[in-house]
Amino acid sequence: MRSRYSAFAERDEAYLLRTWHPRTRPPRVEFEPGLRWTGLEILATSGGTAFHTTGTVTFRAGHAGGELREHSRFERVGGAWVYVDGDVG
Repeated sequence: MRSRYSAFAERDEAYLLRTWHPRTRPPRVEFEPGLRWTGLEILATSGGTAFHTTGTVTFRAGHAGGELREHSRFERVGGAWVYVDGDVG
């Protein structure tokens, strides 16, 4: 989660697409012009250890105009954790 936040902050589309599940990955990542991320707070996690194949992260990411809250789902694919999808709110 932290690496994907950093990739959004740095607008690293290649990294984001590489760490997105193939079945839900968009063809491109659309970055909002002028949006500047200011911080990430992990609020809760479940699963996601070496013994799991799925996990979730609930986070709050701040930006100049407010914040984004999301409950994200991840799966292990080929030994790597990838983002599947999330519920914003």
